[in-house]
Amino acid sequence: MSVIQKFVDDKVEVKIADITLEDVDAVVNAANSTLLGGGGVDGAIHRAGGPEILAECKAIRKDQYPNGLPVGQAVLTTAGNMQARYVIHTVGPRYDRIGERLLLESCYRNCLTLAAEHELSSVAFPAISTGAFGYPRSKAAEISSHAIAVFLDRNDVVNLVRLVFFDERDAMRFLQFQAFDG
Repeated sequence: MSVIQKFVDDKVEVKIADITLEDVDAVVNAANSTLLGGGGVDGAIHRAGGPEILAECKAIRKDQYPNGLPVGQAVLTTAGNMQARYVIHTVGPRYDRIGERLLLESCYRNCLTLAAEHELSSVAFPAISTGAFGYPRSKAAEISSHAIAVFLDRNDVVNLVRLVFFDERDAMRFLQFQAFDG
């Protein structure tokens, strides 16, 4: 589906689509701390990307994060069979967790920082933590849009951030509560 709205001098696009089909440098995976796949976006990305993603995630667990990827952190793997070149995995906070706002901001900031460090100019995000982790979509919209706007204001490597929603209702909710416009 096509882009339904743009922000930040057209550097941010809101779109209704399947994130696994996005043709960008990196798609972000709303992962669980095991990095071994799961439900929702996590499962869809692992299925679409194939076994290469899982193999790299297992290596990251073995070498860097034996106890699992901490909430708010981000790591990079191949995108396997997807059109994107890479997957940036991040673990969002559960809504009832202390400090969840700062942790959710960290997810977006750390994903974008990792993209910039690898000279990736385009990144597609799902709505991190709004599924099984229970983060209210209205609050997540304000937090994510603010974090993205601040990052783009201070960085010139990433020049396209695509916010990809699986259904129209979630996209409209984001547009209603986003903080790009003020």
